[in-house]
Amino acid sequence: MITAESLLDIPLLAPVPEHERTTIASRAADVRLLEGEWLLHEGEAPSFFALLSGSLAVSKRADDEEFRVTTYLAGDYFGEVPLLLNSASVAGVRALEPARLARLDAADFRELILSCVHLREQIVRSMIKRITDLQQFALRAPAPKVTVIGSQHDLDCHDVRNFLARNHVAFRWLEPDDPLSTKHLPSGNGAPAFPLLVFADDPPLAAPSYRDIARRLGMQTEPAPDHVYDVAIIGAGPAGLAAGVYGASEGLRTLLIEREAPGGQAGSSSRIENYLGFPTGLSGDDLSTRAWEQAKRFGAEMLSAREVVSIEPGVDGAPHQVVLDGTGRVAARALVLATGVSWRKLDAEGVANFSGRGVYYGAARTEALETRGKDVFLVGGGNSAGQAAMFFANYARRVTLLVRGESLSKSMSQYLIDQLATKANVHVMTESTVVAAHGTDELGSIVVANARTGEQQTFETSALFILIGADAETANLPHNLIRDADGYVCTGRDVVDLQTQAGHPWPLERDPYLLETSVPGIFAAGDVRHGSIKRVASGVGEGSMSIAFIHRYLDETPAPSSAPAEDRGARAR
Repeated sequence: MITAESLLDIPLLAPVPEHERTTIASRAADVRLLEGEWLLHEGEAPSFFALLSGSLAVSKRADDEEFRVTTYLAGDYFGEVPLLLNSASVAGVRALEPARLARLDAADFRELILSCVHLREQIVRSMIKRITDLQQFALRAPAPKVTVIGSQHDLDCHDVRNFLARNHVAFRWLEPDDPLSTKHLPSGNGAPAFPLLVFADDPPLAAPSYRDIARRLGMQTEPAPDHVYDVAIIGAGPAGLAAGVYGASEGLRTLLIEREAPGGQAGSSSRIENYLGFPTGLSGDDLSTRAWEQAKRFGAEMLSAREVVSIEPGVDGAPHQVVLDGTGRVAARALVLATGVSWRKLDAEGVANFSGRGVYYGAARTEALETRGKDVFLVGGGNSAGQAAMFFANYARRVTLLVRGESLSKSMSQYLIDQLATKANVHVMTESTVVAAHGTDELGSIVVANARTGEQQTFETSALFILIGADAETANLPHNLIRDADGYVCTGRDVVDLQTQAGHPWPLERDPYLLETSVPGIFAAGDVRHGSIKRVASGVGEGSMSIAFIHRYLDETPAPSSAPAEDRGARAR
């Protein structure tokens, strides 16, 4: 229990009259930490702390690395900066040795500084110093881990730069004819293979695969050998990340498999403003980064840059087998299919010729700086197209949104429609479709037809972004896993109805769970599921729900006797 006497060891509080210290002590929580235990994670809700004994390390993450900012010793206090700025905790705090702290919640802290002029002056002075220290930390730009040499109009180079950016890897990009590239290019008569990735202390990689890059950067690309996971999640979009967080937090040995980067299509959204709990909005990248850090904190593993080639369902309770590209496979008692969808291709004359050379699917935020002062076009009428238009309006001279329908109201949220109306350089053309694309080495112009009149117009542009809906990529799934006519995975009651019609009844006495597919123990969540609502929040909801059903499935399915002893019984409720 915190007492008025124990607070005398805090220089800030020692001059405070005893009756006030008694009041503070009566409202303070007595927090005790073991060595290595976290007190706060960066981004958590803040409190005011006084360190009575022990020492604490203060750290911040930057460029996917953790940096020590300072160390707190007995007698120090902290937490006033985010409380006075009404923000989340600006750094993580972990015990270097057993420690004891007094903690005041936000309301008690504000009452404390309002009631004592001396404390208020001291706290404001320390706040200014801490903000100065944080500014110095923020000004330390992370050194690029890799230099990418390749042409802007090389599709492979575009894809590599996008892969690095979405995985938060700092890099520098040089054109092959840039004088700074010369020293990195191999000598000899043969033309170098691009993109060429140059590292500070390792040999360069020429035209590498995502897997080559991920391995070089220290990402996990191989599953644990001879191991059976409780749940393997295929895809790390909102649904997959939610399943990862809830699975790992509830004690399941959890593995996520992602072929590109956490976040899926939602990860490229520049601003999501209708997500619950974020009144000012947040980017899709920020949301996915937070979710992945959260999943890792609970012990989830992620295989990066690996694609699932096929799935072999387990028989009679045996684990399901996930076959990976190249070599390797994953054994898991339950699976969650959260592969999402891929952007639908625009079937118009010449468009395919300029993919990555002026024609891009999705927001392609790595190309934002190249649109400065230019006229760019976006095809699509949904929220993704609206968010991309708002983003590119900050760079391009003019952004034209080409919409097939008569208006945006049937396909786009009203808040986005209202925001687009405030942008003077955003123009919406309804009843319009792209029918052709022209150019030489890169996109030079597009032909747009009016769906009602048939009139065609040609517009000069070097950037066309296509966001016209998406298709499910489910061809690699088992043949007995039922999909609808468009390839979306059926679950729950739909499975029973369709299997009965096909003459292949559901094999168990119980009905399939709400998110369970036609193969027991394989679940689907998010956009890949038939009948899903294509929104980030619904994907998160389905991902978290899938874990509840997996618990039921695992309870009724005995663990395989061949599983390692440390795996059996590892699941905690």
